[in-house]
Amino acid sequence: MATKILDAYAIMAFFENEPGADYVRNLIIKAEEKKLKLLMSVVNLGEVWYSVARSYSPGTADTCIQEIEGMAIEIVNADWQQTLQAAQYKQNGGLAYADCFAAALAKSRKAELVTGDMEFLLLEDQIKIFWLGKGKENG
Repeated sequence: MATKILDAYAIMAFFENEPGADYVRNLIIKAEEKKLKLLMSVVNLGEVWYSVARSYSPGTADTCIQEIEGMAIEIVNADWQQTLQAAQYKQNGGLAYADCFAAALAKSRKAELVTGDMEFLLLEDQIKIFWLGKGKENG
């Protein structure tokens, strides 16, 4: 079964109905049908919470997290190996630390990262990336 990693960008695109939202919605449906495994780092889940809390309110952020927890998305805790890989990505510069955890999870699980965050261009030669909003969502 294929595994895909969602970063905060992908989840926020889904909730805010931005480009790529339908693609993420379809991934979630496939995961619920057990045709696909969806993962997200707990660090990126925290990123979703603070983004929503900052834009709306902590209560709205709590509701958003509860919705995510009800979806077929496995939230993966950061262990030392993932943290070390994230730190190594961060050491090279150009990537937000939370994004480094999404990349580290993708690398450790040999999975495709689903994002539209252009910072990840720096890692395109190290991890497989599906770019939201690039017109490929229907393919």
